[in-house]
Amino acid sequence: MKDFDVIEVDTPVAKEALERIHNRTACIGVIGLGYVGLPLLYTFHKGGFPVKGVDIDPQKIRAFEEGTPYIRHIGEEVMKELALSPRAEATTHMERVAEADVLLICVPTPLGKHREPDLSFVEQTARGIAPHLRKGQLVVLESTTYPGTTEELLTPILEEGSGLKAGEDFFVAYSPEREDPGNPRYTTATIPKVVGGDTPEARALASALYGSVITRIVPVSSTRTAEAVKLLENIFRSVNIALVNELKVVFERMGIDIYEVIDAAKTKPFGFMAFYPGPGLGGHCIPIDPFYLTWKAREYGLNTRFIELAGEVNTSMPEYVVHRTMEALNSAGKSVRNSRILCLGVAYKPDVDDMRESPSFPVMDRLKELGAEVAYYDPYLPVIPASREHREWEGVRSITWSEDALASYDAVLILTNHSNIDYEALAHHAPLIIDTRGEMRRRGYAPAPHIWQA
Repeated sequence: MKDFDVIEVDTPVAKEALERIHNRTACIGVIGLGYVGLPLLYTFHKGGFPVKGVDIDPQKIRAFEEGTPYIRHIGEEVMKELALSPRAEATTHMERVAEADVLLICVPTPLGKHREPDLSFVEQTARGIAPHLRKGQLVVLESTTYPGTTEELLTPILEEGSGLKAGEDFFVAYSPEREDPGNPRYTTATIPKVVGGDTPEARALASALYGSVITRIVPVSSTRTAEAVKLLENIFRSVNIALVNELKVVFERMGIDIYEVIDAAKTKPFGFMAFYPGPGLGGHCIPIDPFYLTWKAREYGLNTRFIELAGEVNTSMPEYVVHRTMEALNSAGKSVRNSRILCLGVAYKPDVDDMRESPSFPVMDRLKELGAEVAYYDPYLPVIPASREHREWEGVRSITWSEDALASYDAVLILTNHSNIDYEALAHHAPLIIDTRGEMRRRGYAPAPHIWQA
């Protein structure tokens, strides 16, 4: 790998910006205080920088000021520290970005209803920043997107709205977020940071910035390359998860346990990496990011058939889970219509309160369409909050866990294998279990006549 970060900054504007970074007087503005922005802001605060958070949601700002956690793995101790610190504040007023020396954009990049990139949050943020942009500021986009977004969308908006010139008056870089909510092994400060700039000076400034609080910086040649790195990471996972999901369906028909196959295969010390099947893909990255590249590739007259096929396999898994649930109920002499079905977990992965793109919702939606009475249990989401995608579930409450409650359902469907669920009680009191995560097998309760894999 080329050693890009040794480049010297030459212009007076860049030298002044670099000096503020080195002496930690640069104010770090973070726009978007969600699962990416909040831990990033805290990392810079912990590193000794003054920080300023900006978010359009007044509830988040209120929670920030009161020291109240609103993301589970960012606990009360961290929030109290930020609330009490004279170096930290949060606001809904975009004009306050003029007070920051660095602006880190951490806003959502979802898909539209036709699976096209929705960059409206990035565009709105850029237009909100532009009138308040000043000389010497460094602007870094962290939101996952297709190659070319920083160069083709962000920078032109900033230049047009500010009258300043990127690379001369202010600096633009791209550094993809790599957060893994709920992962105790890695934090924002310990996950290597990929950095690309629109000029060598921008890359050097961004590398110096992140290098002041993150253990390893990985500089790359351009913002396009950095944008492509993030897509490769998530497409790699999407394709391999699709492969193992497809094999799960094939092996189930053959009477072969996919988890036994994976356990044996991963004993090979080279050339194999274990991926595990599930009810579909969740989270903000893997179900969405591959389609950003698919969309952009069409601009170049190319079709990403492999990526699209993986997407089709993964998005078909909720329907497969419903089909297996119907088979399991039929084996017990019951129809899905009028059956009482309890779904365990609406978070997209274990031990988090994040339900973005969770495959639990299409499963529950389909079961309701088929006439089932559907309830859920999730210790991390006692009430389903408001969201753009699942408004019909807004305000629905988790059941209270008890052995009698488990016994009262015709079937219990494990969609998210939270570690703090009482699986022993589940095994002994639920009359029928459909396990999409292999959790009952891992815990020694399966195979059993009333436990089905899906």
